[in-house]
Amino acid sequence: MSHLKKPGRSNGPRRRAALLLVTVAASLTGCVPVIIGGAALGAAAVYDRRGPSAVMEDQQIEFNAMRALEDEPGLKGRGRISVTSYNYQVLLTGQVRGAAEQELAAGVVRRMSKVRKVINEVTIGPDISLPRKSEDVLVTSRAKLALFNVEVPNFDPTRVKIVTEDGVVYLLGLVSEEEGNAAAEQVRYVPGVKQVVKLFEYRQPRT
Repeated sequence: MSHLKKPGRSNGPRRRAALLLVTVAASLTGCVPVIIGGAALGAAAVYDRRGPSAVMEDQQIEFNAMRALEDEPGLKGRGRISVTSYNYQVLLTGQVRGAAEQELAAGVVRRMSKVRKVINEVTIGPDISLPRKSEDVLVTSRAKLALFNVEVPNFDPTRVKIVTEDGVVYLLGLVSEEEGNAAAEQVRYVPGVKQVVKLFEYRQPRT
């Protein structure tokens, strides 16, 4: 069975509920020098394969990393960095002035407690524009909706974390290889997506 649905096909109430969820989430998004990527504990946490303790610890890692980066003298006024932690892996995105700041940011987070791995996707260059940031929020919302079209048995779209930076979409989560490939294929065709980067941790499928 194909994992892709024909354009325009709807999942009815399920898709309408998803649209409401991502619309509300997008409306609450703000811009700060260092951005926290994690979501608060809620109904979705029940289905999260990380487990409640890991979800909470990922949130704590994000807060700690945000504070550490803001307090680092070598980074003050020299860029904008976003922090996302998923299963103790930390994704850094954003822009900084040079290679020294790029490596400094990764080093600060790498030394933090419970951080298992740092994925440094911070680029060198000027901060992206406000319209580009707004477009990234929209791309993330569209990508979340697209995941509801994945037709892999027992796939739950809330198990995929989506981060968009300058049109590049990063996908994180604990998924099977089949789930990860199907999710990436759906997101690849979302309007505004320049590139899809899979950062999944693969596991054996189960119900």
